[in-house]
Amino acid sequence: MDSLYIGDYLLKSKLILGTGKFGSYEMMRNSIIASGTQLVTIALKRVEKSQTENIINFIPKNVDLLPNTSGARNAKEAILAAQLSEELFHTKLIKLEIHPDPRYLLPDPIETLIAAEELVKQGFVVFPYIQADPVLCKRLEYIGIQCVMPLGSPIGSNLGLKTRSMLEIIIAESNVPVIIDAGIGAPSHAIEAIELGADAVLVNTAIAIADNPMLMAEAFKMAVDAAEIAKKAGMAKSGQVGENTSPLEGFIL
Repeated sequence: MDSLYIGDYLLKSKLILGTGKFGSYEMMRNSIIASGTQLVTIALKRVEKSQTENIINFIPKNVDLLPNTSGARNAKEAILAAQLSEELFHTKLIKLEIHPDPRYLLPDPIETLIAAEELVKQGFVVFPYIQADPVLCKRLEYIGIQCVMPLGSPIGSNLGLKTRSMLEIIIAESNVPVIIDAGIGAPSHAIEAIELGADAVLVNTAIAIADNPMLMAEAFKMAVDAAEIAKKAGMAKSGQVGENTSPLEGFIL
């Protein structure tokens, strides 16, 4: 698959995994391996140095960490979480999440823009989780953001690309990579996102709560790979009328 740069970070796999909701750390680790991902998100609040069974110990060594600010209610809290994650994980990568509403977990666009601008100034490579808002995406691009992560539908809903019309505009107008985050509940949703023109997808719940997470992780890997290959091959255009695949003249009777 073609490589993708997020700032100076080289992303080879177009499938990013979340690490929440798995039945066990061992199951999480096996699913990460099966997915072929090179990048996983992890919430700072889930890491406890004092724990004998720390989640970090179950992340494969060849997989990079994308710490997130999940739980932050405003820009100030998110910036602090990013600074703490840099100290703890020694990485400038940060997934910016600010969703003060505990029911729908929808991102706060104003606080996200404020935090993103400050974090970019501090040299972070920011992955902002946002509404599928084309105007906000351009504002983030203007302040120097390295990618955008619009939602397909609310976190954990598994509803797929309910924001498709807005995603189409974002992808068409964006000068930075577009990663579809949240709501992807089936491999077919991931295929749709990549075929739409997204540069990558982030998946968590659909894999973590599957009856067989490892098998589902493999299915998502195959789906993303297949969509990428299809795009490179040049997909046929769709239409409203039939088109012959065989000649209608010269039959041998």
